[in-house]
Amino acid sequence: MRDITQIRTLGELKRYGYRSRSVKDELRENLIEALRTARPIFEGIHDYEDTVLPQLRTAILARHNILLLGLRGQAKTRLARQLVQLLDPYIPAIEGVELPEDPLNPITPEAKRLVAEAKDDLPIRWIAREERYVEKLATPDVSVADLLGDIDPIKAATLKLPYADSRVIHYGLIPRAHRGIFVINELPDLQPRIQVALFNILQERDIQIRGYKIRLPLDLQFVFTANPEDYTQRGTIVTPLKDRIGSQILTHYPRSLEASQKITQQEASLAVHQREAIEVPPMMAQAIERLGFIARQSSEHIDPKSGISARLTISAYECVVSWAEYRLLVNHEKRTTVRPMDIYASIPAITGKVELVYEGEKEGIQNVALYLCNRALKEEFLAHFPSPDKFKRGGAQSNPYQPIIDWFASGNELALTRSMSDAAYRRELSRVPHLARVVENIGVSGDPYPWMELVLHGLAEMSLIGRTLSDREVAFRDLLGELLGQRREDEEDED
Repeated sequence: MRDITQIRTLGELKRYGYRSRSVKDELRENLIEALRTARPIFEGIHDYEDTVLPQLRTAILARHNILLLGLRGQAKTRLARQLVQLLDPYIPAIEGVELPEDPLNPITPEAKRLVAEAKDDLPIRWIAREERYVEKLATPDVSVADLLGDIDPIKAATLKLPYADSRVIHYGLIPRAHRGIFVINELPDLQPRIQVALFNILQERDIQIRGYKIRLPLDLQFVFTANPEDYTQRGTIVTPLKDRIGSQILTHYPRSLEASQKITQQEASLAVHQREAIEVPPMMAQAIERLGFIARQSSEHIDPKSGISARLTISAYECVVSWAEYRLLVNHEKRTTVRPMDIYASIPAITGKVELVYEGEKEGIQNVALYLCNRALKEEFLAHFPSPDKFKRGGAQSNPYQPIIDWFASGNELALTRSMSDAAYRRELSRVPHLARVVENIGVSGDPYPWMELVLHGLAEMSLIGRTLSDREVAFRDLLGELLGQRREDEEDED
């Protein structure tokens, strides 16, 4: 069968039997074909299978313009970009005109003239599907001319044409996206008068530039994205514009640790050496994902309405792995495993991605980030080990953690420096009696030492042993000794 992109004239295109269709029909028919053949679409989008994606498919089948409404980091732009895969690989366009016009259905006077003059000898070109996607970030300084176009006085003077001539129009982004997908991100940031300029395109599917008498019946699939919190902070979507958008689809954050982990693993930008030389135990990968879930639930310090982007856990994962790599390099080791203490390397990734409420501002962003890390380790500990609260003194069950607590109560301390070698790390943890047995009892696989450290963090979070953090190390000791030491430090600060 002849390669359609080898066709070079309108006559050849007609003889081939090419059929023109609108971009919405194109998306609809290609989606139907993909569903019939079970071809995967919207790949790399997780946890939307039963919520967002069915609504998105329905909107495409209904040939609607679409508004994706959700907080930051909910894959709104990613969804819009994946619509490109439902376009035809190539479409024909008239050669020598400014807009990508259909040879069988020209819309500008210039294109119509060329078709009338050249007839079947009209030269055509082919446009790849990737070229038919246009994305614009809405900002308050965007003008009607940017989006729709304006009269170009320089062009009029150069060509010696009156302003009423279509050839002196400078087309904006939307006309140039003719026969494609046009995405406006953060729609509420557009000034209301600019939003009003979109009314005709969405309803009558044409535009009028200034007072020019010729209207352009554009063929476009519009996709808008918006953050609902922007409605009060920066602007709003005017009601008549929302009324003209066929489908409004609400997005959401991952609802499970497993889905969140898939997103992080897919999006994390790691070097080949990092993937090969650094093992991330499953419990540490889950602890990192817990950072995002805890932040979204921690309304006491963090404003959940601002949104906790999936980029928080992605960046946190990259920081944790990179710190483990640094440790590997300075100790001249070939392989290493991420440790629970490495989660504190994620603090720089957290501090720029959360917005604090008043109580959080008083606490300080560093302390809030530290709280998230400690809470993540505690929840991961309780997800795998029995809670110490089950073993009350005098109960029928013996407390498996008691020998560990007693060892620290006897005056022993354990210091784990952030850059210590694997051999030193294991040797230090092996000093704590019964710690390895606690880990063996839950039947973990892989390196047991990170699990042993996790037990210590869990006991510290349950206020059964003391823990102090510094830029250099994590130290575990008797809880009472830690409290007395903290009191002495406070008294010295007062003096």
